[in-house]
Amino acid sequence: MNFLSIVWDPSLGIDLGFYVIRWYSLMFVLTFILGLRLMKKMFINDSIPVEKLDPLFMYTFVSMLIGMRLGDVFFYSWDYYQDHLLEIILPFKENANSSALFGMIKGWEFTGYTGFASHGAAVGIITALYFYSRKVIKKPFLFILDRMGIMVALAGFFIRLGNFFNSEIYGKPTDGSFGVIFKAAGETVPRHPTQLYEAISYLILFVVLWKLYWKTNAKEQQGYLFGIFFAVLWSLRFIIEFLKEPQVQERGEEWLFSPLNTGQVLSIPLILIGLYFVFKKSRLQTK
Repeated sequence: MNFLSIVWDPSLGIDLGFYVIRWYSLMFVLTFILGLRLMKKMFINDSIPVEKLDPLFMYTFVSMLIGMRLGDVFFYSWDYYQDHLLEIILPFKENANSSALFGMIKGWEFTGYTGFASHGAAVGIITALYFYSRKVIKKPFLFILDRMGIMVALAGFFIRLGNFFNSEIYGKPTDGSFGVIFKAAGETVPRHPTQLYEAISYLILFVVLWKLYWKTNAKEQQGYLFGIFFAVLWSLRFIIEFLKEPQVQERGEEWLFSPLNTGQVLSIPLILIGLYFVFKKSRLQTK
């Protein structure tokens, strides 16, 4: 074991005595609070009424949750859910050994909604932003994508920090200098803290996009900031996936895209979409 590795065994969250604020939930709250404040600055700069921020929050929040959930169902876990269709929409799982739930339902266990996929979130949010751009701010679709890409990069930073606190989505064993033993997950050997690799990468991406928005004319080139965001973020995800422990069991030799995993395969078309907008020659000026 490398002498520089650290043992990571954090508390579940901030214990208020009557309620525990879990770290992952706290990261989500920070994401939306800070994101709305920064988005407000851009709306003011772009002469958009700030009251249009409230529907943006709802469009983004709801579409993100739905997209993340359905992304996990159809991209990663369909082998299971095809035989448990009700569990797609209900926060319960069938469990023959469970007792009556609240004295009413036997054979079902309350689990909450588990399993979320960032690729699904990307599809959900982009779809919702299309309708938001058409119905609320009445601006070109790429106008809002350019600005939301900046905020989503920041959100990625906080979400991956939450994953680190939760000791989940960690990497493969390593004998490098910065291995982490995720004790809360039952690990005994140092592993790549891939959550931190992603978090730091997304934070740097956010800073670059934020500077481009305020210090250059990049925001006048529709799709350019969104293209950088998409190409860089999913490229980072593609690369870091090589260091991660598989989150789902791939199909071994039957897996068509071996040695790539599902997350990497799903990232490829998103990278290409980003590159298209970065190198698109006929960028229209923002109206």
